Amino acid sequence: MSNERYEKGIKKIQDFTVSHSPENPTGEMEIGEGFKDLAPDLSKYVVEFAFGDIYDRPGLDDKQKVLTTIAGLVAQGMPQIEIHINSGLNVGLTPEEIVGCIVHLLPYTGFPRVLNALKVAQKVFDERGITVDTSMVE
Repeated sequence: MSNERYEKGIKKIQDFTVSHSPENPTGEMEIGEGFKDLAPDLSKYVVEFAFGDIYDRPGLDDKQKVLTTIAGLVAQGMPQIEIHINSGLNVGLTPEEIVGCIVHLLPYTGFPRVLNALKVAQKVFDERGITVDTSMVE
């Protein structure tokens, strides 16, 4: 069963990433490989539980799952938001949806977390050559 969960998790990660190969099946997604000397089983837990079980659950589409993840990471002030902004773009979220989600969190998470998240979003957009359409903002 565990191998099946792992394969299901790897496939789900690949749904969210652009660059993956047999040598690097998770692409730009950080799954804990950097801790293999400290916690060699960490990446297995990330792949099997987070992606094989949680991300593969029905009820939300991939865009909704990533938007929910972005909101949770903004609320916690976590640096993993960069990976998930990229994966949101990969699954079809628009930059305006991502920025809208982050700004919407202002009354719930406060200015520092929203400002930090917008800085990360701007970095991702700049790296990808993406411009945000602000024509609808007053």
